[in-house]
Amino acid sequence: MAQHLEEARRVAAGVLTVADPSALPRKKSIGRMGRLVRLLASTFDPRAWAHLFKLVNYYNYSHVTPLRQISLGVSPSISPDVVFSNPDRITIGNRVRLGSRCHIWAGPRDGRIRIGDDVLFGPEVMLTAATYAYNEGSPVTDQAMREADIEIGNDVWLATRAVILPGARIGDGAIVAAGAVVKGDVPPFAIVAGSPARIVGQRTVRDDAG
Repeated sequence: MAQHLEEARRVAAGVLTVADPSALPRKKSIGRMGRLVRLLASTFDPRAWAHLFKLVNYYNYSHVTPLRQISLGVSPSISPDVVFSNPDRITIGNRVRLGSRCHIWAGPRDGRIRIGDDVLFGPEVMLTAATYAYNEGSPVTDQAMREADIEIGNDVWLATRAVILPGARIGDGAIVAAGAVVKGDVPPFAIVAGSPARIVGQRTVRDDAG
């Protein structure tokens, strides 16, 4: 078995050529009857229903209940799969848009998250106002947490999978590129990218009134 796996890996990497293509594994597909059997099995499997209740419970404590506790501005647009933690320390301004699967985690005791007006979150953006003191023992999950507030100004765009760490302060009009990791200050209207994030440009806002 291990030899076959190694050969398959080498073929995928282009290192090994197989003379007989029929020797390679093929993806198996199930027919209509197989799909029907699978549907019936899952419908009557109590474990599937137990898992459904777990999902409902998770959705309730991570999204539904927190929305009643967050200080929330007017006209928000929040995807139904956004996850909040410690919502009593989260403030969200007016007309904020939170994309799919964003995580907004305030600290367990002190760390606050304040988000200004007209802020745009791409999918899977992560804000966390706390981190483990990982050098103080093992396992990591048993250690104390160090907290620091996060401040997001007005008219900020946080692109897909940006990560904002404890203590970050992002100025008005700034843009955080996809996948960037921000710790510290981002000046107003700066464009930052990378891990750790660095300034790579400057946003220019047109004055329509002029």
